[in-house]
Amino acid sequence: MRRFLTVAIAVVALVGTTVVATAATLHFGYQNVRDGLPSGISHFSLTSTDLKQGKPIPMQFWGCTGTGISPELTWSGAPAGAQSYALTLFDPDAPTGSGFWHWQAWDIPASTTSLPENATLPGGAVNGRNDGGGFGYTGPCPPQGDLTHHYRITVIALNVPSLQLPADTPDAVVGFVIGAHAIGSASLTATARQ
Repeated sequence: MRRFLTVAIAVVALVGTTVVATAATLHFGYQNVRDGLPSGISHFSLTSTDLKQGKPIPMQFWGCTGTGISPELTWSGAPAGAQSYALTLFDPDAPTGSGFWHWQAWDIPASTTSLPENATLPGGAVNGRNDGGGFGYTGPCPPQGDLTHHYRITVIALNVPSLQLPADTPDAVVGFVIGAHAIGSASLTATARQ
């Protein structure tokens, strides 16, 4: 009987630990999403005249009644080996289980260090498909009454001039190829809630 109780206590402890560990990796009932970039790459600076780190995104950049307009972005300090850039806008808090890609762009020339508000990408750059079904930027529109969403804008310095991917490449493939060529990154996270 004593052995049975010891085994039962061990099983309960193991299950309890597993439940706690699983709960720690859940966010609003969904799994956290890896960012896909390798550890150890260099970090540089990303700023915006329109967005502030950790602050709410102004409504003109939202996408609830249309795609919205993209914010101004400026980056500096990228590694010398950068041959092009990719740009992503990702919401890990979307109630999808896999986040929501609001913008993926790549093959941005290495000579580019900023994009104006409501940007048209420079020649040769590719606006990929977003999770809303369109191409290019689509602004935030978190569900009514949901938790605060964190929109992470990342500029990634790449060691190739082109990813050689068509615009309709699936998001997961784009992320994987970006990660394989990333040599540096810069991020800014702003929020939205309604």
